[in-house]
Amino acid sequence: MAGQRTLESVRVDYPAPPHVPKDLLVDLSWAQGYLPSDLVDPYEPFGWLSGPDIPRLLYTPAVPGVSAEGMGVGSAGTWVVTHYEDIDRVYTDNALFSNRGTAEFQALIGETFPSIPLAIDPPDHHKYRMFLMPHFSPARITRMEGEIRDLVREMIGEFAGRGEVDIAWDFARAYPVRIFMRLMGFPEPMFEQFLAWEWDILHSNSNEKMAAALRGVLAFLRGFIAEREADPDDHLVSAIIHGKIEGETPTEDEKIGMVWFLWLGGLDTVAATISQMYRRMALQPEIQARLRADPSLVPTAVEEFLRTQPILNTARRVKQDFEWHGVTLKAGDRVQCYNAAGNFDPARFDDPREFDPTRKSNRHFTFVAGVHLCLGAPLARRELRILLDEWFKHIPEFRIKHGADISVFPGLLSIRNLPLVWDVA
Repeated sequence: MAGQRTLESVRVDYPAPPHVPKDLLVDLSWAQGYLPSDLVDPYEPFGWLSGPDIPRLLYTPAVPGVSAEGMGVGSAGTWVVTHYEDIDRVYTDNALFSNRGTAEFQALIGETFPSIPLAIDPPDHHKYRMFLMPHFSPARITRMEGEIRDLVREMIGEFAGRGEVDIAWDFARAYPVRIFMRLMGFPEPMFEQFLAWEWDILHSNSNEKMAAALRGVLAFLRGFIAEREADPDDHLVSAIIHGKIEGETPTEDEKIGMVWFLWLGGLDTVAATISQMYRRMALQPEIQARLRADPSLVPTAVEEFLRTQPILNTARRVKQDFEWHGVTLKAGDRVQCYNAAGNFDPARFDDPREFDPTRKSNRHFTFVAGVHLCLGAPLARRELRILLDEWFKHIPEFRIKHGADISVFPGLLSIRNLPLVWDVA
């Protein structure tokens, strides 16, 4: 099984660029979140990659018989960093590592606008970040808190008396998306269509389905932008297109680049986090019991759920040749950060596999780091905290329904269905 892998067992002899040492070639396709796990801690099989005996740089070539696109490794392969210190450097050293081209699925259908601000490097990144940040600031989110709490209560009220809910499909899939749609001003009837498009873009592994979904969503977004240009409202899309970036009206590419990226980033990540969070609490009921007994632990527990559920491994491009850990990296090389290992690095976290709701100094990489730290992180944290706060007021101890499949994809694919049950008084 995956947990029994060693460095020797994953070494391969596949073709790789000449500057890559042969002893660093490994097949890490199994660590990309595409294989289901029934472990309580589904990220456990990746933890050994951050051990002190593992080389600080590895290289995963394009594996024969596996889609390089599906693995996220490109046509040649990718360097892999798995230790906390090295991941932090990749995320923060903007002189050597670039984010250009990241999450630009739209290139598949010939679109040339960038995903803003994610795919923009400093110094230009700063102006877009500063333009968007006020809409995701703690003060702005605090003004939304009443609306978020009302939505949580409403949704919980729909199933509390039944003693059962599919937390993944009926709740996690819907809750953060409904908040996001209200923030952006999108029409609620688009809910299911948005999720269908998003699934085909991120998870179908079919260029045909991706292309059709991309055409559909971009046509909708451009039409919606045109509507808000003619008829402004007080939601985020309208604020973007009628705003000023360093005193200038956004260009058409800037408008669609920002709205598209927020659309892409607002639909999936919190849903995956919620599903895995409830799976963990159901399989380890002592966690929910502790939070129920002491609600003051919810903020630090949320951070620990985030640390132990790093749903994305993200990548950068090398901007210029340089030496690192005795190895030459070439301009254009791809470097992938295995957050699923770095978040459990024993050099950074005491007892890293232990879920500790009181953990202090919990600086993890689930929201990445550096200038590209997730723009929506403050909103995601608040959504999770409000959810747990309200949940324990209304739902008693819960468990996974007998006979349900508890397997999880330890990544963005996560869990499609997870029925929970509890005893109704």
